[in-house]
Amino acid sequence: MSEKQRPSVAVMMGSDSDLPVMSEAVKVLKKLGLDYEVHVSSAHRSPERTATIVSGAPERGVRVFIVGAGAAAHLAGVVAAHTTLPVLGVPLSATDLQGLDALLATVQMPAGIPVGTLAIGKAGAANAGWLAASILSIGDDRLAASLVDERRKMAEGVEQKSERAQKTLLSLLGG
Repeated sequence: MSEKQRPSVAVMMGSDSDLPVMSEAVKVLKKLGLDYEVHVSSAHRSPERTATIVSGAPERGVRVFIVGAGAAAHLAGVVAAHTTLPVLGVPLSATDLQGLDALLATVQMPAGIPVGTLAIGKAGAANAGWLAASILSIGDDRLAASLVDERRKMAEGVEQKSERAQKTLLSLLGG
Protein backbone atom coordinates (compact mmCIF):
# COMPACT_ATOMS: atom_id res chain seq x y z
CA MET A 1 0.00 0.00 0.00
CA SER A 2 1.41 3.41 -0.90
CA GLU A 3 2.04 6.05 1.75
CA LYS A 4 -0.90 8.35 2.37
CA GLN A 5 -0.51 12.10 2.15
CA ARG A 6 -2.90 12.86 5.02
CA PRO A 7 -3.35 11.39 8.47
CA SER A 8 -5.36 8.21 8.54
CA VAL A 9 -7.99 6.80 10.89
CA ALA A 10 -9.01 3.16 11.29
CA VAL A 11 -12.70 2.75 12.10
CA MET A 12 -13.38 -0.65 13.63
CA MET A 13 -16.55 -2.32 14.82
CA GLY A 14 -17.46 -5.68 16.23
CA SER A 15 -20.28 -6.43 13.80
CA ASP A 16 -21.61 -5.18 10.48
CA SER A 17 -24.84 -4.36 12.34
CA ASP A 18 -22.85 -1.52 13.97
CA LEU A 19 -22.32 0.22 10.63
CA PRO A 20 -25.38 2.54 10.80
CA VAL A 21 -24.01 4.07 14.02
CA MET A 22 -20.32 4.00 13.12
CA SER A 23 -21.05 5.63 9.76
CA GLU A 24 -21.51 8.85 11.74
CA ALA A 25 -17.76 8.86 12.45
CA VAL A 26 -17.03 8.20 8.78
CA LYS A 27 -19.26 11.13 7.74
CA VAL A 28 -17.18 13.49 9.88
CA LEU A 29 -13.90 12.10 8.55
CA LYS A 30 -15.12 12.50 4.96
CA LYS A 31 -16.34 16.05 5.63
CA LEU A 32 -12.87 16.97 6.88
CA GLY A 33 -11.07 15.21 4.02
CA LEU A 34 -9.39 12.61 6.21
CA ASP A 35 -8.39 9.24 4.84
CA TYR A 36 -9.85 6.29 6.70
CA GLU A 37 -10.32 2.55 6.57
CA VAL A 38 -13.20 0.48 7.95
CA HIS A 39 -12.95 -3.00 9.47
CA VAL A 40 -15.36 -5.45 11.07
CA SER A 41 -13.55 -7.61 13.57
CA SER A 42 -14.60 -9.22 16.82
CA ALA A 43 -12.53 -9.21 19.99
CA HIS A 44 -14.05 -12.59 20.82
CA ARG A 45 -14.82 -14.32 17.51
CA SER A 46 -11.80 -13.18 15.51
CA PRO A 47 -9.06 -12.10 17.95
CA GLU A 48 -6.22 -12.95 15.55
CA ARG A 49 -7.83 -10.85 12.81
CA THR A 50 -8.15 -7.94 15.24
CA ALA A 51 -4.50 -8.21 16.28
CA THR A 52 -3.36 -8.36 12.64
CA ILE A 53 -5.39 -5.28 11.66
CA VAL A 54 -4.02 -3.31 14.60
CA SER A 55 -0.40 -4.42 14.33
CA GLY A 56 -0.26 -3.53 10.62
CA ALA A 57 -1.96 -0.17 11.04
CA PRO A 58 1.14 2.04 11.38
CA GLU A 59 2.52 0.68 8.10
CA ARG A 60 -0.75 1.68 6.40
CA GLY A 61 -0.49 5.21 7.83
CA VAL A 62 -3.09 4.81 10.59
CA ARG A 63 -2.55 7.24 13.46
CA VAL A 64 -5.85 7.00 15.38
CA PHE A 65 -8.41 4.24 15.95
CA ILE A 66 -12.16 4.75 16.35
CA VAL A 67 -13.66 1.56 17.75
CA GLY A 68 -17.33 0.80 18.30
CA ALA A 69 -18.75 -2.19 20.11
CA GLY A 70 -21.82 -3.15 22.09
CA ALA A 71 -22.61 -5.56 24.93
CA ALA A 72 -19.32 -6.66 26.54
CA ALA A 73 -17.58 -4.09 24.29
CA HIS A 74 -14.05 -5.45 24.61
CA LEU A 75 -12.96 -4.51 21.08
CA ALA A 76 -11.61 -1.05 21.97
CA GLY A 77 -9.67 -2.51 24.89
CA VAL A 78 -8.20 -5.27 22.75
CA VAL A 79 -7.19 -2.70 20.14
CA ALA A 80 -5.59 -0.55 22.85
CA ALA A 81 -3.72 -3.58 24.18
CA HIS A 82 -2.06 -4.02 20.76
CA THR A 83 -1.05 -0.39 20.07
CA THR A 84 0.15 2.82 21.67
CA LEU A 85 -1.77 4.89 19.10
CA PRO A 86 -4.85 6.74 20.39
CA VAL A 87 -7.96 4.56 20.65
CA LEU A 88 -11.36 6.25 20.81
CA GLY A 89 -14.12 3.95 22.03
CA VAL A 90 -17.75 4.29 21.03
CA PRO A 91 -20.14 2.27 23.20
CA LEU A 92 -23.07 0.90 21.20
CA SER A 93 -26.54 -0.09 22.29
CA ALA A 94 -26.81 -3.81 21.55
CA THR A 95 -28.59 -5.28 24.56
CA ASP A 96 -31.52 -4.62 26.88
CA LEU A 97 -29.17 -2.38 28.89
CA GLN A 98 -29.25 0.13 25.98
CA GLY A 99 -25.51 0.64 25.84
CA LEU A 100 -24.83 1.10 29.56
CA ASP A 101 -22.98 -2.23 29.62
CA ALA A 102 -20.88 -1.17 26.63
CA LEU A 103 -20.18 2.23 28.19
CA LEU A 104 -18.92 0.67 31.41
CA ALA A 105 -16.83 -1.96 29.59
CA THR A 106 -15.26 0.74 27.39
CA VAL A 107 -14.57 3.34 30.04
CA GLN A 108 -13.27 1.02 32.79
CA MET A 109 -9.87 0.21 31.30
CA PRO A 110 -6.93 -0.70 33.53
CA ALA A 111 -4.31 1.97 34.12
CA GLY A 112 -1.76 2.10 31.32
CA ILE A 113 -4.06 0.86 28.53
CA PRO A 114 -6.23 3.93 27.87
CA VAL A 115 -9.34 4.11 25.71
CA GLY A 116 -10.82 7.56 25.26
CA THR A 117 -14.53 6.89 25.67
CA LEU A 118 -17.26 8.83 23.90
CA ALA A 119 -21.04 8.88 24.34
CA ILE A 120 -23.25 5.90 23.55
CA GLY A 121 -24.46 5.69 19.94
CA LYS A 122 -24.53 8.09 17.01
CA ALA A 123 -23.49 11.22 18.90
CA GLY A 124 -20.51 9.34 20.33
CA ALA A 125 -19.53 8.05 16.89
CA ALA A 126 -19.72 11.53 15.37
CA ASN A 127 -17.74 13.00 18.24
CA ALA A 128 -15.14 10.26 17.84
CA GLY A 129 -14.65 11.53 14.29
CA TRP A 130 -14.31 15.10 15.53
CA LEU A 131 -11.92 14.06 18.30
CA ALA A 132 -9.78 12.01 15.91
CA ALA A 133 -9.54 15.07 13.68
CA SER A 134 -8.58 17.23 16.66
CA ILE A 135 -5.81 14.80 17.59
CA LEU A 136 -4.52 14.72 14.01
CA SER A 137 -4.73 18.50 13.66
CA ILE A 138 -1.88 18.94 16.15
CA GLY A 139 0.58 18.46 13.30
CA ASP A 140 -1.59 19.62 10.42
CA ASP A 141 -2.33 23.33 9.97
CA ARG A 142 -4.79 22.66 7.13
CA LEU A 143 -6.83 20.32 9.27
CA ALA A 144 -6.70 22.71 12.23
CA ALA A 145 -8.06 25.49 10.01
CA SER A 146 -10.82 23.17 8.75
CA LEU A 147 -11.87 22.43 12.33
CA VAL A 148 -12.04 26.15 13.12
CA ASP A 149 -14.12 26.69 9.98
CA GLU A 150 -16.52 23.86 10.86
CA ARG A 151 -17.02 25.26 14.37
CA ARG A 152 -17.77 28.67 12.83
CA LYS A 153 -20.37 27.08 10.55
CA MET A 154 -21.97 25.32 13.52
CA ALA A 155 -22.22 28.63 15.39
CA GLU A 156 -23.75 30.34 12.35
CA GLY A 157 -26.29 27.51 12.09
CA VAL A 158 -27.38 28.12 15.68
CA GLU A 159 -27.80 31.84 14.98
CA GLN A 160 -29.92 31.09 11.90
CA LYS A 161 -32.12 28.68 13.87
CA SER A 162 -32.58 31.31 16.57
CA GLU A 163 -33.68 33.90 14.01
CA ARG A 164 -36.17 31.42 12.48
CA ALA A 165 -37.52 30.50 15.91
CA GLN A 166 -38.02 34.17 16.78
CA LYS A 167 -39.88 34.82 13.51
CA THR A 168 -42.03 31.73 14.02
CA LEU A 169 -42.89 32.77 17.56
CA LEU A 170 -43.78 36.30 16.46
CA SER A 171 -46.05 35.01 13.71
CA LEU A 172 -47.77 32.60 16.13
CA LEU A 173 -48.34 35.42 18.60
CA GLY A 174 -49.58 37.72 15.86
CA GLY A 175 -46.81 40.24 16.25
